[in-house]
Amino acid sequence: MTRIGVTGHMNITPDSVPLIRDGIVRILVAAGDPADLVGVSCLARGADSVFARAVLDVGGRLEVVLPTRGYRERKVEPDHVELFDELIARATQVRTMDFDEAGAPAYEAANEAVLSCVERLIAVWDGESGERSGTGTVVALADARGLPIDVIWPEGAQRD
Repeated sequence: MTRIGVTGHMNITPDSVPLIRDGIVRILVAAGDPADLVGVSCLARGADSVFARAVLDVGGRLEVVLPTRGYRERKVEPDHVELFDELIARATQVRTMDFDEAGAPAYEAANEAVLSCVERLIAVWDGESGERSGTGTVVALADARGLPIDVIWPEGAQRD
């Protein structure tokens, strides 16, 4: 079983999605037999959802970690609900952190849950450090644990 997690920017531009997806797919295909692939994602808009769909498209299984109870109702924007619901429905496992409110503690717990159950991390990251529970922080935590990290930020990728 190959378990790969994701961290990445939520605000990638629509034109960046195919570039990022192609990079993710290359890594997933190189990981081996898709029947043995498990992708772990928090399903946030942007990188997490692009990764989740790519995992399913190559024939892997999806596990989801949600930062809070009621995450869909409180945090998922209307234009992301359809994709979010599709991905949740196709997930083999959904784990919800023990938080009612979104914020740094909930996101840090979700990031910890992802990192603690994967062997590799894909980071859709432009290299900027950002906020406390953001992509740069997750990359630093994964690096400190010795997890292999594949950083994807293709030529032409942009954030809103």
